[in-house]
Amino acid sequence: MNIAIFSVTEKGRQLSFRAGEALSGEHKVSRYCFHKHTDDNSAVFWNMGSMVGRLFTRSDAFIFVCACGIAVRAVAPFLGTKADDPAVIVMDDCGRFVIPVLSGHIGGANRLAEVLAEHLGSTAVITTATDVGGSFSPDSFAVANGLIITDLAAAKEIAAEVLDEEKIGFSSEYRHGGLPDELTEFGICRTGIYVGTEPDVKPFDVTLRLVPRNIVLGIGCKKGTSAEAIEEAVSSALEGAGIDPRRVREAASIDLKAQEEGLLGFCEKLGVPLRTYSAQELMAVKGDFDASDFVLETTGADNVCERSAVLCSGGKLVMGKTADGGVTVAAAEAPVYLDFERNIL
Repeated sequence: MNIAIFSVTEKGRQLSFRAGEALSGEHKVSRYCFHKHTDDNSAVFWNMGSMVGRLFTRSDAFIFVCACGIAVRAVAPFLGTKADDPAVIVMDDCGRFVIPVLSGHIGGANRLAEVLAEHLGSTAVITTATDVGGSFSPDSFAVANGLIITDLAAAKEIAAEVLDEEKIGFSSEYRHGGLPDELTEFGICRTGIYVGTEPDVKPFDVTLRLVPRNIVLGIGCKKGTSAEAIEEAVSSALEGAGIDPRRVREAASIDLKAQEEGLLGFCEKLGVPLRTYSAQELMAVKGDFDASDFVLETTGADNVCERSAVLCSGGKLVMGKTADGGVTVAAAEAPVYLDFERNIL
């Protein structure tokens, strides 16, 4: 996660430093201190709202060490939807309380608050009803397992049914652990969850379809190919294969393309990492691939896109090599195991 920590007072600056140390091992943390109370490891701001606005679209979480009102006013002009807003957490500058105020489930604010509280010896103040009651949360389950929530209204209705102690149906195309008490795979339920990729499958009157984000793109391209050309080729290939582009979680290629500007630009725009492998690693992948003597002579591997997709995903091809404008694209599906005890962070 990209986490921005804001502080206003001297006590807040010291606490922001401790919070940054606690989180920097697993996350990219940037600290922003009011100009009167700063240090060498932080950026300086004079107007919090302006700085938040510059960071809003590229931050996954904001942690404010200040009054709740200041934090709320800073983020309010930039808020969009529940599905897209970053996590927002507020801490008092004495470090007594860590309060998630926005995107507790989907954005991961609740879990992040718990992690912070554990490191700082603080109290996490969780107010979402399912968490307070220790109940199953469809939002948290989806985010923790890399699932796309296709219908926020259905998710809200299911969460309400959970709180009313109604049984929720569950149907999945994928292996999973033991179900929590709120869910059942048997009997007739009005509301339920379907985990799968078929858009027309609706086993319940109110069906929340959760789609796994487990597609890995394998990409090969000529030197100097633009990010726009790669994006066009990928979009066309995915559309032809009937694969929702939201399912893409990574891209892969040969290490010769590790610094390819267009490929890196495409991955940055899509918001996915690029993994690269040597020709030897790619050739060691077992399977029936669309081999090319020219590609073998040029790169040392007879197929870049299919082999890299399979190697990176650890799964199987769901879209073979397609070529368009000097770009080759393939897609593989990583295995999915649904864990109801998995945490978001």
